[in-house]
Amino acid sequence: MKAVVTSSNPGTGALVVAPYTAANTAALAATGIKIFVYGSEFNKGSQTTNWDGAAGAITGTTNVSIDPTFTQFSNSPIIIRSNYTINGSDMAQIGWVEVATEDGTSGYLWYLKAESETRLRFEDYLEMSVVEGELAAAGSGALAGGFKGTQGLFAAVEARGNVETAFSGANLTDFDNILKNLDTQGAIEENMLFLDRTTSLEIDDMLAGLSAGTAGGTAYGLFENSEEMALNLGFSGFRRGSYDFYKTDWKYLNDASTRGATTGISSIEGVLVPAGTSTVYDQILGTNIRRPFLHVRYRASQTEDRRMKSWLTGSAGGAFTSSLDAMDVNFLSERCLVVQAANNFVLFKGA
Repeated sequence: MKAVVTSSNPGTGALVVAPYTAANTAALAATGIKIFVYGSEFNKGSQTTNWDGAAGAITGTTNVSIDPTFTQFSNSPIIIRSNYTINGSDMAQIGWVEVATEDGTSGYLWYLKAESETRLRFEDYLEMSVVEGELAAAGSGALAGGFKGTQGLFAAVEARGNVETAFSGANLTDFDNILKNLDTQGAIEENMLFLDRTTSLEIDDMLAGLSAGTAGGTAYGLFENSEEMALNLGFSGFRRGSYDFYKTDWKYLNDASTRGATTGISSIEGVLVPAGTSTVYDQILGTNIRRPFLHVRYRASQTEDRRMKSWLTGSAGGAFTSSLDAMDVNFLSERCLVVQAANNFVLFKGA
């Protein structure tokens, strides 16, 4: 029912309305009414007057100002450190070993092999800390010990985003329910799906069933779908409704040494991340900036950049900073994750 408001009380929220298509509002339900404003109409020569605040009285037509609300989000950066130490005596006793490291380095290394692995492990910590991080809650042991923590990806989406429990990639209805929810949150057109192996294969099977074709031919594959050539039984992207989704397997969710070993109600099966950028006001810079929905921020100034610091201490290996008969390789970073517009993110959790 469409109506015009004839009087109102901002103090109590009470409205008196005159319907356009009926004599009164008797046809409406007594409870559960939802109201939204789509415009206004005033009589010729009418004058708006302010609320006089006297005993709930209204003088003429009330002029109520609608002020925008401001919500501020902040995160706490954490300091991440690691180091590798080798004494000067071992550095002078050369023993070459042929290796192939995870970062692609191959050939003959010496103690640098262990140093390289320490660096790779530290870089893993940099990523994992902003994914798994938790803010120290009031009364927690971490807070009592002086640790603040940081809000990682999973914690941010659970706190400010959307959580889909018992999601089945094989069920198109489950996916459509997510789309309906995204319609109410901002409707970002392009999105990335980072999934574990099981959920990724379920979506592949669902899409394969939908695109199997009606003429007996497979509607997806390589080399023009020739039956004598290879078939591509996976999908990297698809479109549903007005949304584009780009799908990829997330190794972190499959690795048995990390999230891949977790199953059940605490397991993370994937996350939907909107692509592109959004504009926000940065209080530090004092201006509007465009930033990706998901990005890392770190402390830095003209003299100190804490994005990724590495330095040598000791008295061996070219370092001459102390009397320590060793070379100490130090790593440090101070950073936090920014989950911008978290209401457009979706976290898929196990049942």
